[in-house]
Amino acid sequence: MTYNDTFIRACRKQDTEHVPVWYMRQAGRYDPDYRTIKEKYTLLEICKQPELAAEITMMPVHKLGVDAAILYSDIMNPVASIGIDFDIVKNIGPVIHNPIRSAADVEKLRPIDVEGDLSHILETIALLDKELDVPLITFAGAPFTIASYLIEGRPSKSYIRTKTLMYSEPRVWEMLMEKLGDMVITYLRSHVRSGGKAFQLFDSWVGALAPKDFEIYVLPTISRIFRELSDLDVPKIYFPGVSSGELLPTLTNLQADVIGLDWRVSISEGRRRTGGKFAMQGNLDPYLLTAPMDVIKDRAKQLIDEGILEPGYVFNLGHGLFPEASLEKLRELTEYIHEYSKDLMKESVKARS
Repeated sequence: MTYNDTFIRACRKQDTEHVPVWYMRQAGRYDPDYRTIKEKYTLLEICKQPELAAEITMMPVHKLGVDAAILYSDIMNPVASIGIDFDIVKNIGPVIHNPIRSAADVEKLRPIDVEGDLSHILETIALLDKELDVPLITFAGAPFTIASYLIEGRPSKSYIRTKTLMYSEPRVWEMLMEKLGDMVITYLRSHVRSGGKAFQLFDSWVGALAPKDFEIYVLPTISRIFRELSDLDVPKIYFPGVSSGELLPTLTNLQADVIGLDWRVSISEGRRRTGGKFAMQGNLDPYLLTAPMDVIKDRAKQLIDEGILEPGYVFNLGHGLFPEASLEKLRELTEYIHEYSKDLMKESVKARS
């Protein structure tokens, strides 16, 4: 079995034969086979069955030809181990039965026990490490994004309870960030120990913050996570989520390898705002996949042309795939990215040598 490490090399700004591609939420509801499985099991039930979770993780690798797999899981999985009671409710998302509203609530949170409470996730990773011929990306939800669910009690558009606690009870907020940071560090370290070949920290909703508030209330914990995991010899990705372009200049000292961009900031501008330090990942608007194939390819071509101007580019979406996306279009897009970028990469390598 030939191992495809194109994604790993791109994350490290090394030369590659083509632009690697994977898609956020690539194991999901756009796939009819996955929808059939979901008729029998909930997301959380699937996560507790390592062989089934591994099978779903591998589906897009086999069907789309992507250059990396991402673990089938959910960012809420680890919070069960620290004492949060929640469900994933259809058409709503995470619903917390014991939301965080006070210092006493934060104090009740216990240290994560990955081996004891989440051994099924580690088993899934170990299975995939044996089966995959592409790198496995594992992931965790970042502290602000997780906190927004724990405090609001469910998904929110305003984050009013979250911001109220952050501004009004800074010591409580700091204690919550510290506990969630500890959770993430322990969780991701166990992933790599079990066979994960890269990890992504999803901060889907942190773009709701002003840059100054991000710097004061969130960035110290994000920096600590990457600093304490810097000894792990795997690519480390930070995805600051949607509408986060104004936060990018604050990330220049982060000990990460890759920054994921949403579709509002160009690849070149993302590089400029982050000082050219990181590889870039992104950033096709997911809903462009509703367009005719020639429109999709034209936009992908523009992204690739811009992405390869400097070493270190991974093609992805600016956010996750949606249920109505076409599997056939994704397969064709993946083939196009590989084919179109091959000759360009050869020319790019020659130009730099």
